[in-house]
Amino acid sequence: MSDQNFLFTQLTIDERIAQVKETTCLTDEDLQLIKSGTALTLETADKMVEHVIGTYSLPYSVAPGFVINGKKITVPMVGEEPYVVKSTTAGAALAAKNGGFTATNTGSMMIGQVQLAQISNPFTAKLKVLERKQEIIETVNKVDPVLISFGGGCKDVEAYLTDSPAGTFLDVHLIIDVKDAMGAQAINAMAETAAPVLENITGGKANLKVLSNLAVHRLVRSRVTVKKEDLGGEQNVDKFVSAWNFANSNQFRATTHNKGVMNGIIPVVVATGNDTRAVESGVHSYACYGEKYRPITIWEKNCNGDLEGMIEIPMAVGIVGGTTKMHPLAQLSLKMMDIHSAAELAEVIATTGLAANLGVLYSLVTVGLHGDFDAARK
Repeated sequence: MSDQNFLFTQLTIDERIAQVKETTCLTDEDLQLIKSGTALTLETADKMVEHVIGTYSLPYSVAPGFVINGKKITVPMVGEEPYVVKSTTAGAALAAKNGGFTATNTGSMMIGQVQLAQISNPFTAKLKVLERKQEIIETVNKVDPVLISFGGGCKDVEAYLTDSPAGTFLDVHLIIDVKDAMGAQAINAMAETAAPVLENITGGKANLKVLSNLAVHRLVRSRVTVKKEDLGGEQNVDKFVSAWNFANSNQFRATTHNKGVMNGIIPVVVATGNDTRAVESGVHSYACYGEKYRPITIWEKNCNGDLEGMIEIPMAVGIVGGTTKMHPLAQLSLKMMDIHSAAELAEVIATTGLAANLGVLYSLVTVGLHGDFDAARK
């Protein structure tokens, strides 16, 4: 299977389409829509954003051969940078040869923030907010009855004090289960609804009322083990680990290391109609959450001398609403992967980032980015 993935690059476009048809549930009509490049009409584009005068196309590629939690997946990727799809596919092939990736998630909880200022007794105000948590939850859950009907809604309230040159702010977090949505609109509406209640409780003035893209309650994790023999020997495992340690100790390298991971993540976010800016800001913020900026993947050697890789990042993506609902190719991308929940999509996206990192680091520690990757594998 891994050798076939590397041959995928050598196929014609029609041959690739034929292989995608064999390995996914897409129909001839679906594949023709992808091939035509006319899926997004001006009329649809005009409903998505303001001031539309045209549309802009990017290459729509696939990375075949992923195995995630035992499921074989062909991953769609939309992007313009050469080598990214090939190296990501190479990483997927190395993983598949070793049983594939194992991915998990922590659920679909997001944070809505309300900034409260001009509070004379912030410590007491914080306790008062926590004491009336249930009242706040019941109030904001009246905003979106549809979300509540699906089991979502505000589940908890947290409060923090933030010192600043302008004084101490009370930072109230609404912990909201958005289910299969990215959730921005619902979160913002709930934060705005909570504001007057919080003002009444604290005596302060609510300023910002908006979601946070640092989704620490909506994490996704993926890991992989690759046998040393499949990497050309234990010396290459050591090179992997050395490269990671360099990134973990050097911010200049960590930044480029993480860019390489995002090379795999963002094309899948685009292909499924999700918010690239939200994902980028959340991931990079999490990279320095509580400490210095660090790599968002980890590579280490186990007791057998094999390579262990893992990723843990926030991933606020959805499969309902917004561009995902309106763009025909976003829907086809989900269909291609047989995705039925936002959590499953998040696992695929994070795993694709890990695969991209695996593929490009293999090149960097062996033949270099401009070397013959395929020859290095043989």
